[in-house]
Amino acid sequence: MWTPPERIRHALPETRWPSEEEARGSRWFSPVRIGPLELRHRTWVPAMVPWRATEDGHVTDDVLAWYERFARGKPGAIVVEATGVRDVPSGPLLRIGHDRFMPGLKRLVETVRRASDGDTRLFIQIIDFLSVRRRPPKERYFSRFIQVSDAHRDRMAEVLGEEGWLSASETAVRERLVDCDDGDLDRILDSREVQDLRYGARESVGDVHLEHIRELPRVLPGVFAAAAERARSSGFDGVELHYAHAYTMASFLSRRNRRDDGYGGPRENRVRLPLEVFRAVRERVGDAYVVGSRILGEEVIDGGSELEDAIYFSEVFARAGMDYISVSKGGKFEDAKQPNVGWAVYPYTGRSGYECMPTVYSDSRGPFGRNVPLAAAIKRAVNEAGSSAPIVTAGGIGTFELAEGILERGEADIVAAARASLADPDWFLKTFLGLGDEVRRCEFTNYCEALDQKHKKVTCKLWDRIGVERGERRLVAPEWGGGSPSPGELRSPSSPPKGRG
Repeated sequence: MWTPPERIRHALPETRWPSEEEARGSRWFSPVRIGPLELRHRTWVPAMVPWRATEDGHVTDDVLAWYERFARGKPGAIVVEATGVRDVPSGPLLRIGHDRFMPGLKRLVETVRRASDGDTRLFIQIIDFLSVRRRPPKERYFSRFIQVSDAHRDRMAEVLGEEGWLSASETAVRERLVDCDDGDLDRILDSREVQDLRYGARESVGDVHLEHIRELPRVLPGVFAAAAERARSSGFDGVELHYAHAYTMASFLSRRNRRDDGYGGPRENRVRLPLEVFRAVRERVGDAYVVGSRILGEEVIDGGSELEDAIYFSEVFARAGMDYISVSKGGKFEDAKQPNVGWAVYPYTGRSGYECMPTVYSDSRGPFGRNVPLAAAIKRAVNEAGSSAPIVTAGGIGTFELAEGILERGEADIVAAARASLADPDWFLKTFLGLGDEVRRCEFTNYCEALDQKHKKVTCKLWDRIGVERGERRLVAPEWGGGSPSPGELRSPSSPPKGRG
């Protein structure tokens, strides 16, 4: 992963954990309303992909164990990992594009309900993505994938200084391209061909010459709506529309979207499909079901969307009736590092990926609460526009003091923590019970992210190993010996504390 040039090593901030009485009277452990539902606490585990589904997208026992462990920590809400809305192969990622996935998803809902004693609301993040292929060996790319044209022959003749290439056979052109160095290839190939060679072929929402890409605005609203209906029928409390990072819907929102069919260019065109998807989902599941979204406060790529775009989109979504907006940052393909041959490009290796998951190796700002200002600006604008839709913030948050301060200052309505919850799924519960000194604190080194990058099952370096002879790390966080309160004991006072919430 990219790191800031300064590469300053930041120590974990010293902190004072609250007493049980202080925690029970805090904002973080107070209720919050999301559309038709109330969360008992403003604690939130955002979507994380653990690579535990089957190769064809079904729930496994490992998936159930993963979410059961988070649920025992009793957060206000858990968002299940990005789950594909189309019935297409996606490797060991959950899918919801067909009814055959519903039995496993129902088991997941039941597992979380049981483990949390019904105290945790469960949402599922639903996503569409386009094709991304592995970086090919040079020989294979030129023998199988490139479409040789007269333009290649013209440029070869010019670059190589040999007019014979103007009439060369296709086989001869392919064989010669294999032997060209990178400098010559930069001048012979077009920019898309260079990208396909060095990063692997990747579809874009701008590829309107491809019928299935051109038809996305017609197809996706119904596909998302059907997925949301399956989520509701499976027992989830709501759906989170994945409009962030490197995937289809975020790409429509991006300033880099230049489609000329009314779905690209100006902001009002770029938001059109995400709005149509939301409206189709809302029509299918009704007003009594939570529909939120995950968006980017900033893309952090050249020519990408910035905070002013996110504010505009958030105001549009809130006005349309979206129940909450969860704010992230970056995580794009456009600035990702070149993958090794045989690997697919990973959208969290460039600067935009760093800003999504900042580590303790940072610049002078440091990683802790780094992205909160984006959520704060969005919340201010949404509230001033007359909406009370809750805004969720995340990014480098690992202490009660930081989370509580965010809420006290009115910078967000809900504070989420992914890596801190991975390190210690009980940390919300420990904090609530006045046992914060027992929290296993995330060190924000992104050991977990490195496993995700390699499509390996995600774990935490702070978890102990099992099977010592083989050095295997456990797949579920260690158990905590502390007592778990009854559902009634977990509830906060009915009146939230004074101040902005």
